[in-house]
Amino acid sequence: MPTLPPEQPRSRPEPDRTAATPHEARAMAESFGVDAARYDRARPPYPRELIERIRDAAPGGEILDVGSGTGIAARQFRDLGCTVLGVEPDARMAEFARGTGIDTEVATFEQWESRGRRFDAVVSATAWHWVDPIAGAAQAGRVLRPGGLLAPFNHVFQLPPEMAERVHAVYRQVIPDSPFADQPARPAMDAYQGFFDMAADGIRAGGLFEEPQRWQFEWQCTYTRAEWLDQLPTTGLFTRLEPDRLAEILAGVGAVIDDMGGSFTMAYTTAATTAVRKAEDM
Repeated sequence: MPTLPPEQPRSRPEPDRTAATPHEARAMAESFGVDAARYDRARPPYPRELIERIRDAAPGGEILDVGSGTGIAARQFRDLGCTVLGVEPDARMAEFARGTGIDTEVATFEQWESRGRRFDAVVSATAWHWVDPIAGAAQAGRVLRPGGLLAPFNHVFQLPPEMAERVHAVYRQVIPDSPFADQPARPAMDAYQGFFDMAADGIRAGGLFEEPQRWQFEWQCTYTRAEWLDQLPTTGLFTRLEPDRLAEILAGVGAVIDDMGGSFTMAYTTAATTAVRKAEDM
């Protein structure tokens, strides 16, 4: 799931932008490894239908996973018979992924050296918003074989309506200076449209790809109180929050879940912005 408030990214990347965009927030982007085991345990996998569709749309099974983290998506591709190389800027996350059998190199994607290697698909699982959208697409174009697939994808989650306002009330009380505390009451996919527009515009910018397409997969996951409170500290703001304020957040959100009977069902949309590498540079 994206871990910056959806209001921050602008819908169109501009070469002379002065306001911070997600890929410029390096401290947050590289904070997830503070507890890599928790991240891997608590973060949800991706719909099998999406993983299969990417595999089937690519011309072969050699996959480059950008911002591969602990290897959650990489292992899903591996389990379908693909060969996966991860590129991950956080050495702690990369070490964890290697421990699960995923070959992972430590670098930002923009600075990563391909050394002439080529791939059938470049994927990025809930990480492309940390990559410069124009430079990242250009790098993907350089390392993809003709006909190869670029496919960054994200989880977007929607709290149940009866839970959402109470959770944001907790945020407003504990972290009133955070943009998380004042998110508008609108559908989550609308809130994150800027991320998807930015990715598509970055892909278009270099002229290396066919027109981007959107793939979406709807699903649900039921969380117990313990499961959600295990995942919550892995989101971008909370990885760097002071321990006492994080404890207040967890206590407050836990009380909301208790009032709902100890569990709740989250609605997810997993959305991919996909594009095929042109046969020749244009």
